[in-house]
Amino acid sequence: MSRPRVCGKACVVIAALGLAGCTVVGPSALPAPAGGPAALPPRDTASSRAVDQAGNASEQPLVQPVRHFEEVRALWVVRSTMTSALEVREMVESASAAGFNTILVQIRGRADAFYDSQLEPRAETVTDGPDFDPLAYAIEQAHGRGIAVHAWVNTHLVWGAGALPRSPQHLVNAHPEWLAIPKGLGRELYTADPNEGAFEERLQRYALDNPRTVEGLYSSPSHPEVKDHVYNVWMDLTDRYDLDGIHFDYVRFPSGNFDYSSGALERFQGWVSDRIPAARRRALEEASSGDPYAFVDALPNHWDEFRRTHITDLVRRIYQGVKLRRPRMVVSAAVVANQDEAYRFRYQDWPRWLEEGILDVAVPMAYTVDNDRFQNFIREGRDAAGPSARLWAGIGAYLDTETGTLEKIDLARSEGAGGVVLFSYDWAVREGSPGNGASLLERIGRAKFGVRVPS
Repeated sequence: MSRPRVCGKACVVIAALGLAGCTVVGPSALPAPAGGPAALPPRDTASSRAVDQAGNASEQPLVQPVRHFEEVRALWVVRSTMTSALEVREMVESASAAGFNTILVQIRGRADAFYDSQLEPRAETVTDGPDFDPLAYAIEQAHGRGIAVHAWVNTHLVWGAGALPRSPQHLVNAHPEWLAIPKGLGRELYTADPNEGAFEERLQRYALDNPRTVEGLYSSPSHPEVKDHVYNVWMDLTDRYDLDGIHFDYVRFPSGNFDYSSGALERFQGWVSDRIPAARRRALEEASSGDPYAFVDALPNHWDEFRRTHITDLVRRIYQGVKLRRPRMVVSAAVVANQDEAYRFRYQDWPRWLEEGILDVAVPMAYTVDNDRFQNFIREGRDAAGPSARLWAGIGAYLDTETGTLEKIDLARSEGAGGVVLFSYDWAVREGSPGNGASLLERIGRAKFGVRVPS
């Protein structure tokens, strides 16, 4: 059942302004704070209506990003463009010439690094030498043109369905026990040794056989070491790079068929035991001796809550860690545009993140050619977000016509979105721009951003 929505435009929650990433879905060390959540440092002056835990309306400040724009005009930049200095420089120049003021650069694509990282291996596709830092160079080039740079971080998607990563330090090779397991393999792999090659191969084969429901290998969202690792990646980026923001993608489960790993099943049993009557717990413990799914099959609502809780806990922990270090850095997320689907099947309760004030900006991936459907997604997102600056409209230009893309920019503006994000730069200057004329990027700039570009 869907979570009741309790807060709309007139009841906006603890807020913060600023900015999955883009996820092409049919429609992305350092110690953690000890103890409980730390108090956040004072933020800047703009404010929004909020609701405290007692249900009382109050004023809460909105974060003021270093680079503020009346309308955010952003591009998701896929990692395929982050491989050389030439490609990065051309990307920034093209974005600037077309009137875009924000780029979301994918620098953690599949648990690898398109930046200088001690936590994850350098991406295999970076072609320039070992001293080349794609993220640092993108920041240098973009900031020189007044363009904001957000690091786009894929959270739980850690590899594709193809050949496994070469680096022995890659998460998939170094920690196969961190991987999420689909329901169809959970019983088979329950007692399997993750360090045996057949373990990863079974997951890889499942992804290849089910491309419509899973994009590759995922990490287990409830695994404490996974959460520590992702947190450390974010804090490393926050501490070492002059970023305007960091952007969650794939901060969700691939579907309700995950995560049936032995660790997740055992963690759920421990989590739920205090939430059910003792007699019920004893009966399920007895049943679980012969069936590792006894608890999850008998308690589907609790199982859903458990999975949803772990996604939200990671978002909260990361948000608080970022704000303690860089209060003006924007934390955003590419989110499933259909709120019911996000909540029920991906365990991504992003309206709650906005209500609680643990996300600055949501970017619904409203990837559809249907203008009415797109407009409904953005309208519903605005109801959840409140102030316009807290919602940017994600536009799937890659599946639309040029006319359709331009119409959706207008629709996003008509619904009061604080900006638009196009997926993707790479498509717009390549597949989306055949011939020798102006690129789709340039034509969008001319049509919607008042940019003068050659015909």
